[in-house]
Amino acid sequence: MGGPHHDAQRHDVPEADAFTRPYWAAAAEGRLLIRRCAACGRAHHYPREFCPHCWSEEVTWEEASGRATLYTWSAVHRNDLPPFRARVPYLAAVVDLAEGPRMMTELVDCPERAVRAGMPLRVAFRDGVPVFTPTGR
Repeated sequence: MGGPHHDAQRHDVPEADAFTRPYWAAAAEGRLLIRRCAACGRAHHYPREFCPHCWSEEVTWEEASGRATLYTWSAVHRNDLPPFRARVPYLAAVVDLAEGPRMMTELVDCPERAVRAGMPLRVAFRDGVPVFTPTGR
């Protein structure tokens, strides 16, 4: 299980497909995209081809503001999968985006002792992956 191919594989970035390619291309440019439904008006994340609220297929990409609040988190002290092994300890987090959707992510540039639910965050990008950091307010 821990052979050379196991160590070379990354486990932190999903494989982009034709549908998610715009999301990952925007992230590589430092922009966070979400999907918004034209039928019910609600935004959602992770990207889907239909609205998870009303099942409409009238959904489009929209650039998010990048603002969020921390909903919950967990300090991860052990993860043997690359590249997480080199990052421990890290803060796995769930944030509420200003536009409404809840998103799984990582909280960076914040000591664990300073973390509190409801703290304001802003998006940042590490290697084309959205992560969140405190706004300092």
